[in-house]
Amino acid sequence: MTPSGPRIAVLNYRMGNLRSVQKALELAGAEVSIAGTAQEADGATALVLPGVGAFGDAMHNLRALGFDRVVLAAADRDTPLLGICVGLQVLFESSTEMGEHAGLGLFPGQVRRFAPGLVVPHVGWNQLHLRQRHFLVQGVESGAHAYFTHSYYAEPADDSLVVATTDYGTHFASICARERVYGVQFHPEKSWHVGLGLLRSFVESLA
Repeated sequence: MTPSGPRIAVLNYRMGNLRSVQKALELAGAEVSIAGTAQEADGATALVLPGVGAFGDAMHNLRALGFDRVVLAAADRDTPLLGICVGLQVLFESSTEMGEHAGLGLFPGQVRRFAPGLVVPHVGWNQLHLRQRHFLVQGVESGAHAYFTHSYYAEPADDSLVVATTDYGTHFASICARERVYGVQFHPEKSWHVGLGLLRSFVESLA
């Protein structure tokens, strides 16, 4: 049966594991389309920006496909937006991954590499330490585990953005939110009940 909930457009900018994100959002109750062009994202109730790979490549592809303008216009219209992994990182102002790269600038701050001496990428299950109440994490206990795979992390310039942190050599932001722009460093589609619960909260907020 096709879901009859809010329509979410998952942006295909050649950087994400799109099908697993799509299936997880459908399990959470959404009608999901994969948008390969800016036009295909038109009319969506919300946008999801997944991502696996390097920050610079992600921004190059977003600009080449016109999705940078789609995302910024959506934020201006107060259209809900969820970034996942690299999709969170590109919401920030810049990254030092393989050079200096400008991001979308929706969140103040920079994306940095984990300190020397740590095994990178940071792969596997790690804890979410909740820093504030937020509807995305209703039902999620502080200390719950989520699945990560990344070598860089976001360092917000504004602590009020940080919904949860995770410890890996430093306390890095693993969930961020401002108004209707949200981002998670972990992969909710791989994080079992914790990830599905977060996606369900996101979908239910669109009703």
